Amino acid sequence: MKKSAGILMYKKARRSILVLLVHPGGPFWRKRDDGAWSIPKGEYGNDEAPESAARREFAEETGCATDGALQPLGELRQKSGKVVTAFALEGVFDTSRLRSNLFEIEWPPRSGHFQSFPEIDRAEWFSLSEAGQKIVGSQRPFLKSLERLLCAGSQYDTEQTDGG
Repeated sequence: MKKSAGILMYKKARRSILVLLVHPGGPFWRKRDDGAWSIPKGEYGNDEAPESAARREFAEETGCATDGALQPLGELRQKSGKVVTAFALEGVFDTSRLRSNLFEIEWPPRSGHFQSFPEIDRAEWFSLSEAGQKIVGSQRPFLKSLERLLCAGSQYDTEQTDGG
């Protein structure tokens, strides 16, 4: 069974919560938007703790190392069978500084020509309601977990849009 771990970074802006999502790079995802975004995440083996893998993958996919306490958001099984573990982390990330690692694929298919693409081509901050539209459907429960974690009895409005 494949396992993956990632970080759902969030920040508080005025009276709302914003979350950082990333858009996968490469030709397959180029024209896809709603339902294509993800938390920065990646696979790990039995010899690595999910927390360490989540920090490593965040750094590889964004170019930014993280510090601070990770708050567990749970795990879920995607349609592929992969189990994804997510953590929340309050932080600040300047999306204009995105520096993702690269992957190589044969493109166009069966052409014999290989090209490199960034694993992540964009990162953006979204309100929780906007993120619900953008994120891959199987990861939507992580948004609800974050909302429960942060907003129970708080002054933050999770539906308000704030372009910060």
